Amino acid sequence: MKVAVLTTSYPRFEGDFAGKFVADAVERIRARGVEVEVVSPLGFRHFGLAYGRGVVPNLKRRPFAAPFFLGSMLWAARRAARSADVVHAHWLPAGAVAVFCGRPFVLTVHGTDLELARRAPRLARRVLRRAGVVVAVSQALAHEAERLGARSVRVIPNGVDVPAAIEPEAEPPEVLFAGRLSAEKGVLELVEAADGLNLVVAGDGPLRSRIPGARGFVPAAELDRLYGRAAVVVCPSRRDGFNLVCAEAMAHGRPVVASAVGGLLDLVIDGETGIRVPPREPAALRAAIDRLLGDDDLRHRLGAAARDHVARLCDWERIVDATIAVYEEALTD
Repeated sequence: MKVAVLTTSYPRFEGDFAGKFVADAVERIRARGVEVEVVSPLGFRHFGLAYGRGVVPNLKRRPFAAPFFLGSMLWAARRAARSADVVHAHWLPAGAVAVFCGRPFVLTVHGTDLELARRAPRLARRVLRRAGVVVAVSQALAHEAERLGARSVRVIPNGVDVPAAIEPEAEPPEVLFAGRLSAEKGVLELVEAADGLNLVVAGDGPLRSRIPGARGFVPAAELDRLYGRAAVVVCPSRRDGFNLVCAEAMAHGRPVVASAVGGLLDLVIDGETGIRVPPREPAALRAAIDRLLGDDDLRHRLGAAARDHVARLCDWERIVDATIAVYEEALTD
């Protein structure tokens, strides 16, 4: 089997987080003997839309670039699809291109797709209905894809590596946030909630100047070290398709305080693998953080359960099996 993977985000260098979960999946699928050709902005002109804030936010600033971006991607995608059995598109813009590739295609939706679907519902419905199979990385996204008319939907989360051992917490205890410093990630609510706590913030974005002590972008190895030191990891997103930081923190045996939204609901089971709180409520965030910091037994019990849960949910072997099965389903559609 040969697969053409279309993606609007792919790592540009060692340690780049952009589209890393797509690249990780490609490597493991290739290891199973599947031939994969990747069509990404590394190989076609993206006119400033692919990186930085991401395609959807960039489109707000440069809407005139959309036809050029899609045309450039379509040329590269059609060339790759000529020798492919199936096309696998990641995110709706790549799905719109896959419609014109003349091959059965699978579409994976990751979360920002929903914002694009709200802005261009006709396009979203057409793409979702034409896909042989729609893969959603969370149950919440699956329900939205079905609402928009997707014919066949499968839930396959992103894969996560589980470290061999759990590292000891730092002293004094650290509360960790990692991710883009933007409003939808809830980082301002966390800064308010964590007043007086030992808050560690790893990430960059438009709100960085408002986040005291923000460390900016950190490479993967440094982020792993921060997970290993943290007592609690907080994911206060206002919306989320699948929160990779949450899954990685759980893999490190850390309890997570998370907003009860989107894909976080699949990861954080309230009172079992972490604590859920309503989004946009700093007081609820602070109460949950204080509860975990004040109870070592609870913190360690939830962390151990979180590690077990994510090891099952995000196991790479299971994910690759499911992805190859989806390709086969699309071919028989």
